[in-house]
Amino acid sequence: MRGTKKRSVYLPQDMLAEIEHEMARQERTLSWLIQQAWRIAAPTIRSFPGVADHLPERLS
Repeated sequence: MRGTKKRSVYLPQDMLAEIEHEMARQERTLSWLIQQAWRIAAPTIRSFPGVADHLPERLS
């Protein structure tokens, strides 16, 4: 894999249970599921305003 890094991610127990269910159902790894979820969700997430978008002009 290119440029992979190990990270810790903290998820609510119910969300983790759903992900683990999908891992078993699809016979996929956690890494694969998270990567696919990001690819699908990225355009929507990128459309969210950033914190700096809410600062007064003089502070940004």
